[in-house]
Amino acid sequence: MARCDQGYLCRICGEEVESITDSELYLRYVIGEIDPETLHLSPECHLRCAPAFSQFISDSRFDPTVEVDGAFSKLELDGEFVRAREKLVNRGYDRLWAIRSERRKPLTVVEYPLPEFLDKWR
Repeated sequence: MARCDQGYLCRICGEEVESITDSELYLRYVIGEIDPETLHLSPECHLRCAPAFSQFISDSRFDPTVEVDGAFSKLELDGEFVRAREKLVNRGYDRLWAIRSERRKPLTVVEYPLPEFLDKWR
């Protein structure tokens, strides 16, 4: 397959990230951690390949077998930080599913972020 025919490849496992709901890059984008101007330059990664980030997802649509040991485990982090992080990451993950299922009017990439982050990049 020609390079231009491939989708985004995971920087960890090298496999294609086939769905937006599997994308660490787009989840970080919708929660305001990645500037839209650098989105196309940022490396992609499967959520399952980024356990330190994806451990904050608690959604039945996501495989909950992600475990992190050591200092970056959410069990070792401040409880208030963990609750806030889980709330934000789960809202973002739900947003990815909404984007994936949007059929009426496909959204542009600049419309992907959560409402509170839309103004951040304007």
